[in-house]
Amino acid sequence: MPLIEANGIQKVYRTGDIDLCALCDVSLAIDKGEFVAIMGQSGSGKSTFMNILGCLDKPTGGKYILEGIDTGGLDRDELASIRNKKIGFVFQGFNLLSRASALENVELPMFYDGLSSKERKLKAMYALKSVGLEGREGHHPNQLSGGQQQRVAIARALVNNAPIILADEPTGNLDTKTSAGIMELFVKLNTESNITIILVTHETDISEYSKRVIKFLDGRIVSDEKKGNLPQRHRDTEEKLG
Repeated sequence: MPLIEANGIQKVYRTGDIDLCALCDVSLAIDKGEFVAIMGQSGSGKSTFMNILGCLDKPTGGKYILEGIDTGGLDRDELASIRNKKIGFVFQGFNLLSRASALENVELPMFYDGLSSKERKLKAMYALKSVGLEGREGHHPNQLSGGQQQRVAIARALVNNAPIILADEPTGNLDTKTSAGIMELFVKLNTESNITIILVTHETDISEYSKRVIKFLDGRIVSDEKKGNLPQRHRDTEEKLG
């Protein structure tokens, strides 16, 4: 059974008397452990589709099934629980609380889990260590580089052991070298922890880290390419990881 299954997904926005189809009959399946890049120009529907995958929005038509659960029948609280337990989010703008430390930012998803303060701290410390930020727990966002801030965001996405990471243009605010470091981290998480990575990007060199590239145009999938061999950048990263 696929981890993610979209069947005939439609998303229609009504403006006056005009219906705008942001997604038009989109169907695909994503298995556990895949590393997928979703590409397309502005207005292609890729971000709308990502919002549906993340249970941030509901489709107008069709079904979105996550781990065998039809999300269309879930209420707001149930969708919030899925977002907290099953999906880690990483955004272009980091979305960190400026007045909170790196540790406190990573702890945020655990506040509704009934964990003690000690348990939250231990899990957050481990998550920060896993992204290479051990020793930076007390630093605030303005004391960290852009790459370090994105690593904090990735640690926050990991802290509840979510099987899926949705990353929306995660390297958009980073320079080339820092972007490569972030993508190598995603490869490590995918390879070593079997975390499913779904990445929205408009950059071809970033998509080359993935194992599958899905391209959107005018609300439809126009190509879906699974790479027969391990992508070169993926192989290069694995060699670096030893």
